[in-house]
Amino acid sequence: MRPGLLFAGDGAAPPAAADADDLQLDGLWAAMARGDEGLYAASRTVTLAPLTDPAAIAHRQRVLGDCLENPSAVRSLHALATEAVTEQQRIFHGATFSRSLRMLEQSCGQLRRLRDLASGHARAFRSPGFTRLFASLRTELDEDYLRGAEALLDQLQFEHGILAEARLGPGNSSTGFRLHEPPGKGRDPSVRRFRKSGLTFTAPADNEESWRALPAFRNHVLADVSRAAADSAAHVRDFFLALRDELGFYVGCLNLAESLTGLGLPICMPQVGDPAAAARNLYEPCLALLRGGAVGNDLDAAGAALIMVTGTNRGGKSTFLRSVGTAQLMMQCGMFVPARRFAAPVAHGIFTHFRREEDRSMSSGKLDEELARMSAVVGRLSPGALLLCNESFASTNEREGSDIAAEIIRALTGLGVRVVFVTHLYDLARRMHADADPGRLFLTTERDAGGEPTFRIVPGEPSPTAHARDLYTRVFGDA
Repeated sequence: MRPGLLFAGDGAAPPAAADADDLQLDGLWAAMARGDEGLYAASRTVTLAPLTDPAAIAHRQRVLGDCLENPSAVRSLHALATEAVTEQQRIFHGATFSRSLRMLEQSCGQLRRLRDLASGHARAFRSPGFTRLFASLRTELDEDYLRGAEALLDQLQFEHGILAEARLGPGNSSTGFRLHEPPGKGRDPSVRRFRKSGLTFTAPADNEESWRALPAFRNHVLADVSRAAADSAAHVRDFFLALRDELGFYVGCLNLAESLTGLGLPICMPQVGDPAAAARNLYEPCLALLRGGAVGNDLDAAGAALIMVTGTNRGGKSTFLRSVGTAQLMMQCGMFVPARRFAAPVAHGIFTHFRREEDRSMSSGKLDEELARMSAVVGRLSPGALLLCNESFASTNEREGSDIAAEIIRALTGLGVRVVFVTHLYDLARRMHADADPGRLFLTTERDAGGEPTFRIVPGEPSPTAHARDLYTRVFGDA
């Protein structure tokens, strides 16, 4: 049995696609985890594997919707699964057979508690993921089944000895062992024909070899039962592990939602697969949590293969770029999005190419390093992918950087790759704008009436004087 809360079936997660460093996802995972290493790992694993199937995304959205409506129940389920995994991990002493039996005995109580907890909350959950899970717990773990399992585990203690039959093999060796219901109260009447033999063998107290032979013989007789018990224990352990990790992701979502809404910031379930990409009050969640608030941006990018963002330094361009990438990633992980409204087509991979700081260990120049990274990214792109570029090719002069970037942008958008490009290269922005391509959207940083940045990104043509004020201030200081 699998929880099925992340995937409708048994499908495995696709490989990671987003560059966590560029999008600063560590802050997102920390907010989801709240210091819990297990929640951090679960959040990281899921968010680094964005989905591309709209049906799979919708499956998670519906599960998350249930979680947001029933947070205490979901936290209780996760706590129970975590407790079960922790208690099972403490059982590490003893032979394989006895260890498996102890794990299974413990699991019966844990499964009963899980079933009862799920039954108590089942009516409040509507998503296919939770309803299937709760139905499986109810039907597969009914009381008759659990009592029968506990009775069988009690018999497997073999407190009254082991009853088995075998035949003689080559060299009079024992072979073809068949285990029977052990003697004792309540045994099957069919085993009464097996009478206690008067033949006995007593191992000499000083014969170590004979003493070793007895447990070896016992292990040989119980080999099949031992394997079955180990397989069953592993199956139950894996179920609780999967349940803990899958619920851990949703508990992380609850933590993040509580933190954002606690600051009065909006969240929404995005419209998946909408070709008319749009957002209202979109913000970058990590920065919002760090500063206790956020400046939201609106976006209308229907049919835009290229979104080019220009404007002053420290005006919010990089933050806007990260907000777009993070929202796309969260949407494709089945999460809510930090915005009042968000709609976007599904991206077949989310990739980044951000400017790197100077690294003295580099064996080649910065431009060579940028080109090498871009080559690696391009090798992984496919039609429908999303590429986020932040000040790419700013390591060389404006003419050369613009030439390189223009060639790459035209080639990628021509192949169906969506590109969001933040740049201060006016020559590049001017060329892209001069093409008068309706599939290109140009945004710029906004300033208030006094010339100060509002940190909002608004529609606007590239301007050759966008950096003049910043450059003057940097060289001469404030007037």
